[in-house]
Amino acid sequence: MTKLNRRKFIKSAAIGAAGVGLAASFPQLLLADEKELFFKLAISQFSFASQFWTKKLDPLDFAAKSKELGITGLDYCSMFFADKAKDQTFLAELKKRAAYNGSYNLRIMIDGEGVLGDLNDTVRLKAVENHYKWMDAAAILGCPMIRVNVEGEGDKDAVAKAAVDSLGRLIEHGKKQNIDVIVENHVGISCNAGWLAGVMKQVNSPHCGTLADFGNFCINRTKPETNDIAGYMKTKCIEEYDRYKGITELMPFAKGVHAKTHLFDAQGNDIETDFYKMFKIIKDSGFKGWVSIEYEGGLLKMYKPDSPYLGDYEGVAATKKLVEKAGAMA
Repeated sequence: MTKLNRRKFIKSAAIGAAGVGLAASFPQLLLADEKELFFKLAISQFSFASQFWTKKLDPLDFAAKSKELGITGLDYCSMFFADKAKDQTFLAELKKRAAYNGSYNLRIMIDGEGVLGDLNDTVRLKAVENHYKWMDAAAILGCPMIRVNVEGEGDKDAVAKAAVDSLGRLIEHGKKQNIDVIVENHVGISCNAGWLAGVMKQVNSPHCGTLADFGNFCINRTKPETNDIAGYMKTKCIEEYDRYKGITELMPFAKGVHAKTHLFDAQGNDIETDFYKMFKIIKDSGFKGWVSIEYEGGLLKMYKPDSPYLGDYEGVAATKKLVEKAGAMA
């Protein structure tokens, strides 16, 4: 039965059943089955991190794998093709693969290119320059934006001032190619949403915004034993910013949202975040852009094979189901 015919059936059945008191049940059925989402659905490449790092999945196959899961919006991660920022052949093929699969290249998330809030101007301006090649790569791919980090050590106001200057320089470079700059609550002081919202107010540009992530609100973490992802995975959060307050503060500036998950309960809900509460906040903000799935449990399972985390693909599918359910009920 097609969607249109199914709607007609439900409507007709509801009218016909009115005399026996059944009509009231059909609107709920219609809402659950047919309600349009107020946002568009994307996926972060980091959701397949264990697949990329073990070479089971090639970065060029990101679009095809996402399509298999019914997702068309793509958030690329620079870390998975860090040596390809200036590789015209690779970027052309990446764009070709996305087009072939009917995907939309949304953004490149940039990591490992320096600290944009560093209080040493020489170090900071080098970091700014390092990002330019990724803005150029984003333009080739047809991405309308890049995601950057604005961490820094020292006085928070001084770091904010440095970050504002760095973002301003990136915005000016991006204007040449119609590339916007967005900042994720992701590292260090940027996990304090109030601080990051303050930076956005100072930047005050339509070409700069936030990527509001459900899970990145740890503002004080134990030091990693080793300087790699394995070491980071063993750290623990000592102090966390309230995530619902944080998302509320970041949404006025949001050009994207990361629906982050790690582990689910028996009902399919994320054990750390109330997705129904989050999507109500997002909808109330007036946001209608892209919500990207970012499942990290597969990476955790790679380091802890006997853990209850789902694999990459299973976790993405579970997150998609939860996002669609919570979004429809918001």
